[in-house]
Amino acid sequence: MSSQPRLVEVRQNVLKQNDIVARELRQRFHDAGVYVASLVSSPGSGKTAFLEKTLTLLRPDFRVAALVGDLATDNDAVRLARSQAQVRQITTGTLCHLEAAMVRTALEGWDLNELDFLFIENVGNLVCPSSYDVGENLRVVLLSVTEGEDKPLKYPTIFNTADVAVLTKMDLAEAVEFDLDAARANVERVRPGMPLLEVSSKKGVGMDDWLAFLRHLSRTR
Repeated sequence: MSSQPRLVEVRQNVLKQNDIVARELRQRFHDAGVYVASLVSSPGSGKTAFLEKTLTLLRPDFRVAALVGDLATDNDAVRLARSQAQVRQITTGTLCHLEAAMVRTALEGWDLNELDFLFIENVGNLVCPSSYDVGENLRVVLLSVTEGEDKPLKYPTIFNTADVAVLTKMDLAEAVEFDLDAARANVERVRPGMPLLEVSSKKGVGMDDWLAFLRHLSRTR
């Protein structure tokens, strides 16, 4: 007898329970007035550098914090702490994604009323996180110029579940002969109308546009 129906049932139950917790979190975030953005990408996309820059630029004017997920080590959390924002690590072990229950546990002891923005950096993976809601207001998918223009075509599900795409490491675009027009077309093909922002965390290029975009969404939610 095939185990496939049982596997499907278990997966459906897991996702259902995750959605219940995610709805609870979303209500908590709303009640506290905190705007939550989650970041998803493949490893090496520059996600942590982008988030560190974001926290550093926002912190003088807003109360910001971050949860960062990884399979092992707290290296990313240590790096993000350089922004002087509140940061907590979520170690997932063998899981290749964050779940809403992990976020709920990590928030214990934090007063959400004292935050304006909360960022959730997911595990580096473009497959698993697409199915798991973590209660965020905004899902950001990042792809770097070093990964190639066809990433949206290879991983359409994560782009279809995201609200905005951020193209990172733009300072390297010319060196790696990145075809920007093709990347834009591929994003549009998979997720018509989704905003695409172009940034370089290292050079600071495009960060003002990203922060303006973020502020606008937080005011109009």
